[in-house]
Amino acid sequence: MPSPRFTRVALAGAAALSVTLPLAGCGVLGIGGSNADLQIYSARHYDLEGAFKEFQDETGITVEFISGSDAELLQRIKAEAADGEADVFMTVDAGALWNAGQEGVLKPIESAALADAVPADLRDSGNQWFGLAMRARTTMYNPDKVKPTDFDATSTYAGLADPKWKDRLCMRDSTSAYTQSLVASLIGLDGYDKTLATVKGWVANNVDIKSNDVELLKAIDAGTCDVGITNHYYLARELKKNANLKVTPFWASQAGAGTHVNISGAGVVKTSDNAAQAQQLIEWLATKGQSSFVDGNHEYPVNESVKPEPVIAEFGEFTRMPLSAEAYGSKNADAVKLLSEAGYK
Repeated sequence: MPSPRFTRVALAGAAALSVTLPLAGCGVLGIGGSNADLQIYSARHYDLEGAFKEFQDETGITVEFISGSDAELLQRIKAEAADGEADVFMTVDAGALWNAGQEGVLKPIESAALADAVPADLRDSGNQWFGLAMRARTTMYNPDKVKPTDFDATSTYAGLADPKWKDRLCMRDSTSAYTQSLVASLIGLDGYDKTLATVKGWVANNVDIKSNDVELLKAIDAGTCDVGITNHYYLARELKKNANLKVTPFWASQAGAGTHVNISGAGVVKTSDNAAQAQQLIEWLATKGQSSFVDGNHEYPVNESVKPEPVIAEFGEFTRMPLSAEAYGSKNADAVKLLSEAGYK
């Protein structure tokens, strides 16, 4: 079996270099090179360099990335243990952050700046990790075929099980982390049996499974589907390319529990030799560097004093479902089981 690969990226303008290592398929990218002050093990790939280049220029603290999936990087940190280089673990899923906390690889930190900047449900109660960017997974529709009043404003996700949506519904596949986190959150909210009935309803409506959110949005625009569920920032990206796209967001469950959200976030690795600088980076990303970190990918700032960038600001304000990282992490296996039991592909 071939050795998986990590990717290292240094933010010094050097070309990406792939190297073979004994663990998962990741790589290395860098700004500061292999002698950088901070090693960030990051599952976040989009628009990574800009904010970190700004941090480096402002503070003089150099940064290097090891990139891979949440699970791969957590495995590597655990395997390297005290001999590891990781200073910061950065993920794209609240459940992954919760898992890292449960595995004991993160260092609790005391930070008044982070306590002020990050809402309580978007950070660990034991201060092991902190949300930095927020995404909403909500209903999208073709305004030529659907009216906002067609949706169940109290339980929008469950409402898509209504037979009136038969042959009109597109969603992501069961292996998508987005699908699994949404279903895990619904299990946490409604319980297993009620969520199973919801997903069975989606299946009964002949849900058309798409391989990614962009394909799903294009299907809604083309009239292949009338309604679907995607992350909000994919719509923002597509609208930048085509302002006439026939897709409109409907903020889910505004008369009920609120719209499902997830986060990208980070924590200081327990074995870091540069914990103070690692904490400084996370504080900067949540405060002064918040816009630089989230705007390039059209994500919502976790810091409520920071305004969303203009494209997503046009989507209007919404009430979000309180985030339960424990539900996303601990109920992921239940979500996978439920999707299979419901016959959701």
